[in-house]
Amino acid sequence: MNSNTKIVKSILTYTFGLVPIIAGLDKFTNILTDWSQYVDDGLSEILPFDATTFMMTVGIIEIIAGILVFVKPKIGSFVVMSWLIGIALTLVFSGKFVDVAVRDFVMAVGAFSLFKLSSDSSKEAITT
Repeated sequence: MNSNTKIVKSILTYTFGLVPIIAGLDKFTNILTDWSQYVDDGLSEILPFDATTFMMTVGIIEIIAGILVFVKPKIGSFVVMSWLIGIALTLVFSGKFVDVAVRDFVMAVGAFSLFKLSSDSSKEAITT
């Protein structure tokens, strides 16, 4: 893997490792935003607990996904990519925060790029 590719892979690893961890931790503090506003009203009505508790559960999943990116980048980046697509689709179908959904789709492309770089580097390591 050439040096530019290694730099890009490192940047993507830190991005998709740290951002889910930070967002996940913020689900407990709501410093960045009130995360419960992103829970669709229909979903909120069927949940057996309030939206804040739901978002804390989401936060735990995000923290685990971010850690997974650092430990196993190929698997972690795929998990983060899938998670971001799921969030984006939920937002699109709710009709709210479509701008955030577009951002999440774009971030999913970045996570997919890390997945591909991680896949390529693992094949390269096997062949050399």
